[in-house]
Amino acid sequence: MNENDISYKIRGIVYDIYNELGPGLLESVYEEILFYELQNAGLKTERQKSIPVIWKDIKMDHGFRADLIVENKVIIEIKSVETLAKVHFKQLATYVKLYECKLGLLINFSENDINNGIKRYINGNI
Repeated sequence: MNENDISYKIRGIVYDIYNELGPGLLESVYEEILFYELQNAGLKTERQKSIPVIWKDIKMDHGFRADLIVENKVIIEIKSVETLAKVHFKQLATYVKLYECKLGLLINFSENDINNGIKRYINGNI
C-alpha cells in the first residue's frame, strides 16, 4: 500500500469521526479514537512514538513524539485549535524530514469544515 492509498483511508476515517463527534474536543480524544479506528481498519499504527534526533555525535532518543505513524509511511499530527499557525506546518515538515518518510498529514479537528482541516505535507515526490 502506498502513501496515497494510506492517506485516502485515513481521510475516510477522519470524516467519520468528525461527522459523529464534530469539532472542539481535546486533541487527545481525537488521537485516541483515530488510533483505534486506524487499527480496526487493519492499518499498522503507532501512537506517541518517540523519534530520535541525531546531531553530529549526539543521539537524543526522544527528539520528538509523533502523534500517529501509519504503516511506517505517514505521520499524522493532530490539532484541535481555532486556527493553524505557521509553526504547525513547520513542525510537521520537520517531523517528516527527520522520520525520513514522504507524507505527513496535519489534521485540525476544530475546523467548521473538516475538508479545510486536513493538510498534506509531501517530502519528495509521491
